[in-house]
Amino acid sequence: MPVDPHHLKPADLARLLNSSALGAVISERQLHRHRTRAGFRIGDGRSVDLLRYLAWLMDQVHAEITARRPDGGYASHREATAERDRLKSESGRDIGDLPPVENPPRRATADRSFRAFCESYFPEVFHLGWSEDHLRVIAKVEESVLQGGLFALAMPRGSGKTTIAECACLWAILYGHREFVCLIGSDEQHASDMLDSLKTELEINELLLADFPEAVYPIQALEGISHRANGQLFRGSRTHIGWTAKEIILPTIPGSKASGAIIKVAGITGRIRGMKFKRPDGRAVRPSLVVLDDPQTDESARSPSQCQHREAILSGAVLGLAGPGKKIAGMMPCTVIRPADMADRILDRDLHPEWNGERTQMVYSFPTATKRWEEYAKLRGDGMRAGRGLADATAYYVTHRVEMDADARVAWEARYNHDEVSAIQHAMNLKLQGEVAFWAEYQNQPLPEVAEENEALTADQIMAKVNGHDRGVVPLDASHLTAFIDVQQKALFWVVCGWNDEFTGYILDYGTWPDQRRAYYTLRDLRITMAAATKGAGLEGQIYAGLEAATSQLMGRRWCRDDGAELTIERLLIDANWGQSTDVVYQFCRQSPHTALITPSHGRFVGAASIPFSEYRRKRGDRSGLHWRIPAVVGRHTVRHLLYDTNHWKSFIHTRLAVPMGDPGCLSLPGHDPERHRLIAEHLTAEYRVRTEGRGRVVDEWRLRPEGFDNHWFDGVVGCAVAASMLGVGLPSTDAKTSSVPKSRLKLSAMRGARR
Repeated sequence: MPVDPHHLKPADLARLLNSSALGAVISERQLHRHRTRAGFRIGDGRSVDLLRYLAWLMDQVHAEITARRPDGGYASHREATAERDRLKSESGRDIGDLPPVENPPRRATADRSFRAFCESYFPEVFHLGWSEDHLRVIAKVEESVLQGGLFALAMPRGSGKTTIAECACLWAILYGHREFVCLIGSDEQHASDMLDSLKTELEINELLLADFPEAVYPIQALEGISHRANGQLFRGSRTHIGWTAKEIILPTIPGSKASGAIIKVAGITGRIRGMKFKRPDGRAVRPSLVVLDDPQTDESARSPSQCQHREAILSGAVLGLAGPGKKIAGMMPCTVIRPADMADRILDRDLHPEWNGERTQMVYSFPTATKRWEEYAKLRGDGMRAGRGLADATAYYVTHRVEMDADARVAWEARYNHDEVSAIQHAMNLKLQGEVAFWAEYQNQPLPEVAEENEALTADQIMAKVNGHDRGVVPLDASHLTAFIDVQQKALFWVVCGWNDEFTGYILDYGTWPDQRRAYYTLRDLRITMAAATKGAGLEGQIYAGLEAATSQLMGRRWCRDDGAELTIERLLIDANWGQSTDVVYQFCRQSPHTALITPSHGRFVGAASIPFSEYRRKRGDRSGLHWRIPAVVGRHTVRHLLYDTNHWKSFIHTRLAVPMGDPGCLSLPGHDPERHRLIAEHLTAEYRVRTEGRGRVVDEWRLRPEGFDNHWFDGVVGCAVAASMLGVGLPSTDAKTSSVPKSRLKLSAMRGARR
């Protein structure tokens, strides 16, 4: 017989639940014990969740239970109220029965077909027709997810490679093909953005809800309130759902292939090693699929050392995520930014055959009607300048389209904007917009970069700039001493320079801690390392001990000038860029007895596409000068730090080294024997510069030479120059001095007197 809750009397409760007496306490316990039974049927045939139904009954019988207690007092009322509130709380946390699968054939079709999954469940995203390149990439994704293996993919910017990767993550976990997916981005924020995109699909995609209710319905039941996840119940048992900023854990539902599947995020330079998850059943699982979306930034792509570092992480920590004896499946959608950057090397099947690199292009064959396209470019430029946009150029293209499209072949015919009429026109517009960016971003074949070799100094030219002063002796016109310590894992490289007020500079002394006691060596073949000099200490302890010894040596040393005066180092900068040393450098700067003279520093690669230091919005308490600034906010380290533009200051030092001996602004070496300075001369020429244009600026971007020489003393001399600028030293043609030296305050009386 169907039960109608609106006509059920409290007295019927004992009969329904086999209770001996309604007034006994046992009846309340039976309410809780029977809460997981199948739902009652009400008059119209709909199913009612029993837990919510019993909570309603508790409201009805609450007064009667209290009245029939022997004492009938406040204690009975409080106990009954607590029991009612507990049942109500549980009923609110229980999601009830799951809705049925709406379209089983559609779900079954997409089980082994990634293309069907994308077309069926994301029709608004993949609304344009597929290109041949897309279909080839989809086949690679299927192979990687279902069978394993690695796959690196370079597609033109805007071709949907990130969206395809995100859909692959959902496909892998919803069907149970993979139980732990790791999303890795160029940094943690980038990876978190991808996770947010996946969360949005799981929260609002009605098609996923219709066919995957066991995974999606509990997520949508959270209603966007993440703290509900901890208490969510399904038929009285916890779902163990996870919904945080760094991970998604799908609900644990009996019979679900996606039960307890995990997606975690991390930045490629962040904490990756040892990633694992303990499931509710006690089993520990490790990632079985890794998705790396554009794992390099514009800045890292321009730095050979950062490219090598990220490539090493990829080959070591990332590919070892699955654990001992297991291979991980992986996909890496990427874009080649610079020749020989990380993406360019991973896509090279000779260097990394395990990644099965695939390069696609926007244009596979360019049009041959060059004169027509030259006229088109002129009309396009004139229209842009006149504010008419592409109208004139598009009309010309439509008139001569057959001729202008001759011999052209594009990858994706459906890709063009609303004010364009074909994919070929769209591609040529991008090419006209920026040749360098087009070949890198859309063709994945960046143009080779040509260094300004005619302006580059050689090691022999720098060695010849000896000034005849003994090593460590300060020339007469030098009035400021600065120093820099470059922190490396094996040793510290230090430099001390003297400067006059117009940036004529003298390299007074340089060396390492520990002292290598030989004239020529490299970082790789150091015989005396910090580990050997500080036996038993860990890496942080080695760095701290090294900084303590080197700083005491430099700050306690007597620096005598030619006239007999003794000078001291006014500012010492310590490199804090290396992630493993950052915390210990800040700790040392905070605790050192010379803390007032020591500053942790961070060199920043400010390229043509970056925001220059001059455009940063100055905040209260900030201090700034010529391409450097000291933010007022100290953060968790409680020590103010220095940021400076390495590209500008490396060009500055290169110019100082190019100034002839005796001229103002010249930088020279000590002693009489040039050969004694061959090692530092090689450091000073270990990089070359490339003139690059972007954001309306032309800047020098400095890169390490392929020969791989050490550049640590080059960084040191650059740091010494920045420290001198902090002290007010400046070229006569710059305003560095006035911008860095605080102005004296004017009294109100003086201002009035001047006015009179």
